[in-house]
Amino acid sequence: MVHGILLARVPLVEVDDLVQDVFLRAFTRIRSLRDEASFGGWLASITRNRANDYHRSPREVPEALETDVEDARADSSQIEAEAILALIRSLPEAYRETLILRLVEGMTGPEIAARTGLTPGSVRVNLHRGMQQLRKKLGDREALRPQVDQQETG
Repeated sequence: MVHGILLARVPLVEVDDLVQDVFLRAFTRIRSLRDEASFGGWLASITRNRANDYHRSPREVPEALETDVEDARADSSQIEAEAILALIRSLPEAYRETLILRLVEGMTGPEIAARTGLTPGSVRVNLHRGMQQLRKKLGDREALRPQVDQQETG
């Protein structure tokens, strides 16, 4: 769940480090958890806050890291996966998070609800509406592809 929430909110190259950071923060704050049943929502909240903190803080990307990222993107399946991830990230936040938890992390609707603190009904609605919007974006993207291919060959 933590990985999926971060994947929906921060650059791919930052996700693994931020997952570790979230768990370190949770470990140091575990005593503030009042109800064990709300652990998933509590952890999801820490994760969302960490993603927000990431976007607020200034950072420099070392030149070598940029090269490593470009090398990793050379594989066409990786490029396609990143393109789809970018489409999911362009959706509204509620849809983006639940779709990534479902499609990337493989969680079921009830698992998403239990771990994030959302109601099962909200998860169903978010998944349904998110999939509708994602299908539309994928359809729009495919509709543009023949035009782009024709421009490249023409």
